[in-house]
Order: sequence, then structure tokens, then C-alpha cells
Amino acid sequence: MTGVNFLEKLLDGADVEWMALGSLAHIGTGRSNRKDESENGPHPFYVRSKNILKSDTFEFDEEAIIIPGEGGIGDIFHYANGKYALHQRAYRICLSSEIVSAKFVYYFMLSSFKQYIQMKSVGATATSIRKPMLEDFQIPVPCPKNPKKSLEIQAKIVCILDNFTKLTAQLTTELTAELTARKKQYNHYRDHLLSFEKGDVEWKPLGEIGEFIRGKRFTKADFVEDGIPVIHYGEIYTRYGAFTGQAFSRVKGDLANSLRYARPGDVVIAGVGETVEEVGKAVAWIGTEQVAIHDDSYAFRHPMNPKFVSYVMQTAAFIEEKAKHVSRGKVNRLLINGLEKVKIPVPFPNDSDKSFAEQARIVAILDKFDALTKSIREGLPREIELRQKQYEYYRNLLLSFPNPEEVEV
Repeated sequence: MTGVNFLEKLLDGADVEWMALGSLAHIGTGRSNRKDESENGPHPFYVRSKNILKSDTFEFDEEAIIIPGEGGIGDIFHYANGKYALHQRAYRICLSSEIVSAKFVYYFMLSSFKQYIQMKSVGATATSIRKPMLEDFQIPVPCPKNPKKSLEIQAKIVCILDNFTKLTAQLTTELTAELTARKKQYNHYRDHLLSFEKGDVEWKPLGEIGEFIRGKRFTKADFVEDGIPVIHYGEIYTRYGAFTGQAFSRVKGDLANSLRYARPGDVVIAGVGETVEEVGKAVAWIGTEQVAIHDDSYAFRHPMNPKFVSYVMQTAAFIEEKAKHVSRGKVNRLLINGLEKVKIPVPFPNDSDKSFAEQARIVAILDKFDALTKSIREGLPREIELRQKQYEYYRNLLLSFPNPEEVEV
């Protein structure tokens, strides 16, 4: 049975009246700001984001719908029931009418409010919500002349959507836990494989194995659709894995002579990062041509298997050693004169053929694991997204009340 058919059955021919939210609810703002946040406070503190903070004090004790007055327009909704604190630039919608339930209005706003706001903004991006815009938002009220039946219909819809929400959240939690477990399993196996607890191996400082070449600066203003392939340092920890043969970005061709490049086989390393873990993240460049690199990154030029080196640089042991050479501040910066001292394993150091063969063997194993985890890493979030869209689809169907043409929504 579709949401529309179920809604028709619920209504059973009953009238639906569209009413302005302002006639059904009291709408106001809070008085708190971020200084009122308390890490371990007992009360939820609603601000202008999806995250819910904590507060030692509360302003309201009620059932209400919370939305930001600016930022995340039409995308952020909270349902509050009890004591809470509220940011001074967020709205509280407290239903004062006996013919509508707050949870029903909450779900309806989830399904329709963003479209309403976009229409009100006349094609421009909405950056803030004014109180009159909220007051004019139209809410469908089934059987308005029979409050008891109206609330019964609303309660059935809310019950279905509560269950959908619970199932979607449960699935998201399970899939996220599965992804985390698989990543942990892969990292453990990779780290064990590259620990070289036994066998013919020598741990050599990076500075003895190869050299570091710092990139040259380019900015976002230099980015173009078709030009010189480049790797920006920020992309190393947001878009790339352990290796790549294709650059995501390009810059203007007239910068060619002012740039520095990583050659095929180099390992490109981010020189700065927001966290100690991010700074120094590496990606092996296995493309067939050179690629330009940003001045906040380095190309490590060496005679080893580039994937092998990059995989080593992902291990917990390497990250721990690398962290000792990070200059911490507003931006974490990697000190190359320190990184040169970090040692990595070189199997069969006195036999180059056996060394390359062993590196290739390990890379082949880790490539299979990397492909598997990449499939999981991409597949599970996509599954979560599909389930969320499926939920939104049925929610919107279930809330598709007949809307007379003369009523603007």
C-alpha cells in the first residue's frame, strides 16, 4: 500500500483545512549563546546546527519544534520535549492549538518547509528566516471540526514515521559499525604485514633512501577545467587513498614553468593538516606523467615501490614516529628535517631483486585489501543514503495531503 493510498484510507473522505502556522503555535527565540554551553550539562542546548550541545541551565520546559534562524535553512529540525536551552538566533515553535500535535507538524515541516523557504527566497539562496515567514507557513489539518478524529489521524501518521525513523537510524548505526570494523580489521592486518618482526629487513631513515622536493604555490583562483594536473595538499586527506594515477584538479597552463612536479613513482606527502594524523598523509603517484604539487606538500623521490612506501606511511607505527616531527599550532606543519629521520622497512636490503619482489608481493596483498575496503567504504555510505532517501520518499507520500489550488504553500 502506498503512502498516498494509506493517507486516503485514513482520511476516509474527511476535509483537510490548511492553516497558517502562526494561528496554531507560539513562535519565539531563545536567549542563550555559545558561552552558555557546558560540556557535561544535564539539559540539551539547541543552537544553529544539527549538533545538540549541553547546558547547565534551561529556558523552556515544553514540547516544541526547533529550527535555526540562519544557517542550514530548511535542513535542520529538532523535536524537543522537556527542559532545554535555546540559542538566541534559533526559533522555537510551540503548538498552542488543540487540533494539531507537535510531532505531526515536525514531520510535515521536514517534508515541506525547505521547498516553501526556497519559493519565498525567489530563486536566491535563503540565508535567514524571519518570523513572518514561519507564521505564514501552511499546515494541513485533517478533520478540523472534529479534533478527536483529527488527532487520531495525526497520531497514526506519527507512529508510522517514528517507526521509519527508528529503523533508518538503526540501519545507519549498524552499517556504520560494519564500516568501522572492516577499516579496523584492514588496518590491523596491514600494520602486522608491514611490521617485519621476522625476516631479512633493515629499517632505514627516509633521508637515506630518497629526497624530498617541496611543491610551488597555486591557489583556488588558478583552478580550471582543462589544464595542468595538480595535487592540492588538502585533497590528499580528503579525496585520495594510498595511491592514484589520476589527478582530481587542474590549474592554468601558463603556470607550467612556475610549478614543481612529482614524477611517476614519487610519493606525495601533505605538509600541513588540521590534525596531527592528517599532516604527513601520503599518496603514491603512479600516473604516467608528472603532476604538479602544492607548496604545502612534498614529493618523496626514492628507488622503492611507491605503493609499498605509501602503505608503510599509513601504518600506526609510522604515524606515531611522524607525529614527533610535527610543529603544532593553529595549523599542524610537518618538519621535513625531522621526517627524514623516520625509518621505514627495506626488505632484503642487500639483494635488490629480492627486495623489489618482496615489496611487490606485499603490495599485491594490500591492493586486494584496499580494493575490498574501498568497495565497503563507498558501498555502505551509498546504502545509508539510499535508505534515507527511501524513508524521505515514503514520508513525503504519507504527508501528501490534498492541497486546494487557491492555497499557497
